[in-house]
Amino acid sequence: MKNSPLLEQVRFAIRVRHYSYRTEQTHIQRIKRFILFQNERSSNRHG
Repeated sequence: MKNSPLLEQVRFAIRVRHYSYRTEQTHIQRIKRFILFQNERSSNRHG
């Protein structure tokens, strides 16, 4: 998931706004956890 186009877009948007590196990392981690949570939740529904 490191080279995900979505995550690259998020990184770019954060950098354009001159947010701190730590803020960028926090947002990326939250998005990754959310995606993993949704995938897990979806797989639990189907069996």
